[in-house]
Amino acid sequence: MHAIETSAGQTPKLVPVIICGGAGTRLWPVSREAFPKPLMRLDDGQSLLQKTFLRACRLPGVSEVMVVTNRETYFLAKDDLRETGVEDVSLGFVLEPIARNTAPAIGAAAIAVCERHGDDALMLVMPADHLINDLDAFEAAVVCATQAAQAGRIVTFGIQPTRPETGYGYIEIDAPLSSADIHPVSRFVEKPSADIAEMYVHGRKHLWNAGMFCFRPTVMLDELSEHAPGVAGPTLQAIARAAKAQSEDGYSIELEQQSFKHAENVSIDYAVMERSSNVVVVPCNIGWSDIGSWQAISELTKPDTSGNRVQGAVSLHDVENCFIRGETRMIGALGVHDLIIVDTPDALLVASRDRAEDVKKIVARLKTDGHQSCKLHRTVHRPWGTYTVLEEGERFKMKRIVVKPGASLSLQMHHHRSEHWIVVSGCAEAVCGDRVIPLQPNESTYIPAGEKHRLTNPGVLDLVLIEVQCGEYLGEDDIVRFQDIYGRLPEVAQKKQPAEQPA
Repeated sequence: MHAIETSAGQTPKLVPVIICGGAGTRLWPVSREAFPKPLMRLDDGQSLLQKTFLRACRLPGVSEVMVVTNRETYFLAKDDLRETGVEDVSLGFVLEPIARNTAPAIGAAAIAVCERHGDDALMLVMPADHLINDLDAFEAAVVCATQAAQAGRIVTFGIQPTRPETGYGYIEIDAPLSSADIHPVSRFVEKPSADIAEMYVHGRKHLWNAGMFCFRPTVMLDELSEHAPGVAGPTLQAIARAAKAQSEDGYSIELEQQSFKHAENVSIDYAVMERSSNVVVVPCNIGWSDIGSWQAISELTKPDTSGNRVQGAVSLHDVENCFIRGETRMIGALGVHDLIIVDTPDALLVASRDRAEDVKKIVARLKTDGHQSCKLHRTVHRPWGTYTVLEEGERFKMKRIVVKPGASLSLQMHHHRSEHWIVVSGCAEAVCGDRVIPLQPNESTYIPAGEKHRLTNPGVLDLVLIEVQCGEYLGEDDIVRFQDIYGRLPEVAQKKQPAEQPA
């Protein structure tokens, strides 16, 4: 008998854990290091992170969702999830000081869940950047998985293949799939060639690896201790020394950097799943996609009669089988075929459709060349709001700065540049040296190089201003912070949780 029988019973507390990391390099130029793939908005206006969160919240009995993310994207992720309007589910964050792959992330979450709820709880690990269209089938698969997880198994989710896909990993079971019962996992298979993928589809013994898991936290921690002590030890130390904060709408656990940086940089598949004999799989058909490339994104848009899929303002003539996505500018295309065209305010991608997986090579080259477009958009998000670079030239830079109501930039100083602030809308309070300067629309102030300064929005509306920088060096790293309410000072980052309100 190949299926594993599980006994029904009282289901323990289920804590969905969303893993929100990765740069999404195959989705450049929309996905960048400082604005990763889970925060991308789809055509319906929702981000992948929002969709994952809402999917978790609708599961029966869920009252808490935990998100594991990098500290640098914490405020972005929190603001994104607040937009969902969900108020009856507590939201917690585990903040990684540096990226360390999925095994340390899941290990830290397991320790946190165990500390908060004991070993009777179950964890449902979900990547933040996948799409699932059949929510009823997803819920049924989760219910099936929780029964096996309650019995002490590590459960993974296997997607029934619909095509010979070479971009996914596979899960092999020991007999052809004949039911939706839980099956033991024979082995995990890396991304296959086209011929082998074709055999997998017809053989019915292989499932796509969805990267979702369900287990009791101590079961996973025991497996990490046995198979990946280089993950378990440093992660346990990092969370034991973590800065922890509780608020009315959730909590945050900020991992201690000195310990966490020693955690082995390894995936959970390699660290545990491929080595453990305690892994089973739930076969499911849930309308799943990992949204891993522009080809996958394009399939979310209905094609026209020429096979073109278009997002944004586009004018086409004699164009076939192209995916074109724009944001602000009109895009004209003439006499081209089988292309991917993605336009953003500061970067344009033009690629052959059959090379969609290779976009990451462009990002690797940009990173090698030190080009900022691999990390930042022209509009950069910060805990206090955003700034947009409007124009830049030799010894000058112009920005549009938006500060959220009640928010404040750090008390800071620049060695190499002076700044001139002109308020467009809202009200500002500027600190320059010993002076406190209130500013209304069409008023301005000057910040000399070397002067301590701070900008605050004391109002209830967004503060919008134009900043003109002049100097011999205008890099974003020319900043010395003296006070910061968002934990961006080294000593604050180690000892203090991210602040929610201005000091």
